[in-house]
Amino acid sequence: MAQRRIDPDKLRSALDEQLVVLDRPAYDGPAAGLADALVHAVLAAYDRGERPVRAAERLAVRHLLDRLATAAPGRTVEVRVPPHAAVQAIEGPRHTRGTPPNVVEMSPRTWIDLALGRLAWERAMAEHLVTASGSRADLSGHLPL
Repeated sequence: MAQRRIDPDKLRSALDEQLVVLDRPAYDGPAAGLADALVHAVLAAYDRGERPVRAAERLAVRHLLDRLATAAPGRTVEVRVPPHAAVQAIEGPRHTRGTPPNVVEMSPRTWIDLALGRLAWERAMAEHLVTASGSRADLSGHLPL
């Protein structure tokens, strides 16, 4: 599955808004680096103990979920990060109707930390930061991205 393209104007707007809240200068890097810069700005807000700007957090989550879907294409596991986004990924039996048999759900912060390797899957499971149901609902082999 090809990665969805997030509108660069929305990325820049969310990034600029998050950078203002962080008292940092506007992003002046390449357009190709907008999404990664946005993820790091959201992490900076978390690290300060602040709640990120909603649009910034949403787009950071979506960007990282899209990277998972690209790296592990398929429709066997649904990864949900409410209230922002969900994707289906990982090869195997295809789900077509109703609630998927393999579901992984977590908070935006947990997803970003897992995707970037700041949190190990095993620790997230042990600390009940992730809800995973189904025999294939284990993302440890696909993380960090």
